[in-house]
Amino acid sequence: MGPLVIRSPQDAIAAVPYLLGFHPADSLVVVGFDGPHNTCALRLDLPAGRAGCERTAHVLARNEFRRALVLGYGPADPVAAAVADVWETLTAEGVAVVEALRVAEGRWWSMTCVDPGCCPPEGRPYDIAASAVAAQATLAGHVALPDREELARSVAPLDGPVRTAMRQATERAERRFLAWAREGLSPARIRSRMAEEGVALIGDLPSRDTPPTDDDVAWLGVLLTNVRVRDEAWVRIDEDSPRADIDFWRYVLRRVEEPYAPGPACLLAYAAFIIGDGGLANVALDRAARADPDYSMAALLRDVIAAGIPPAKARLGMTPEELARAYGDLDTPDPCR
Repeated sequence: MGPLVIRSPQDAIAAVPYLLGFHPADSLVVVGFDGPHNTCALRLDLPAGRAGCERTAHVLARNEFRRALVLGYGPADPVAAAVADVWETLTAEGVAVVEALRVAEGRWWSMTCVDPGCCPPEGRPYDIAASAVAAQATLAGHVALPDREELARSVAPLDGPVRTAMRQATERAERRFLAWAREGLSPARIRSRMAEEGVALIGDLPSRDTPPTDDDVAWLGVLLTNVRVRDEAWVRIDEDSPRADIDFWRYVLRRVEEPYAPGPACLLAYAAFIIGDGGLANVALDRAARADPDYSMAALLRDVIAAGIPPAKARLGMTPEELARAYGDLDTPDPCR
């Protein structure tokens, strides 16, 4: 997301859901700014805990953010405790807190102002929909879902007739793959053939005017178990404008059977992360972890996000030609998981 212009507490409250991808509740949100990487929004569940506050402060300081805005969403006591902890840890790391707000039930309270003339004890109402920040974010194509659960549902497996059809398509794809072994192909030739068909499919499917068929999605899911195919998809994500990639990989992820979810989930997570949508990236990685807790790309992306590395610094920056040369240089190419 490009930089949002925040001039008031209402602007800050309006910006946070778009920075996270959802409206937070029972949360501590710390927005770092005045640094080399636009803004960075980090969220902790309440009660936040001292360790979580220390990690948050360390991430912002390590990425050279000089100032921070703190927002607590929820009841007064847990918010006050969390704000006190994160304020202390941010200050210790050299990050100045410019304001702390509590947000609850359509109202906000400044936790730094004691003047009832501008900060009445009953709080001040706000309307995100009326904010220029919300309009700016919406025009840029960003959405803020009602809560994190709704965001997670946006990447959840589809059910009903779609699931039945995909289960049948997956059985056909698996029979197609097993037929290669029955043909007597060697493991090396099978890996090579997966890469050949995977590259062709990845190059074709996203460019079609119509959505992929169930059989296309199922076959792609099988081919993506080959890490070379997954990497070919990875380097083809448009890092400057990944919206189409986000839509495509979300479509695939919601349809594949669970054993085939890690690859599409991680590709969606990467596309979301490089555009600054950390909320979508995290729920996609949750899906990958449920299907395979040891999937290496998921662990890598999770570490990158947890470290607060700015999306601009996390770009892969590799072309398909460079990837081909890299795989050609491997002494023991065994890309199958």
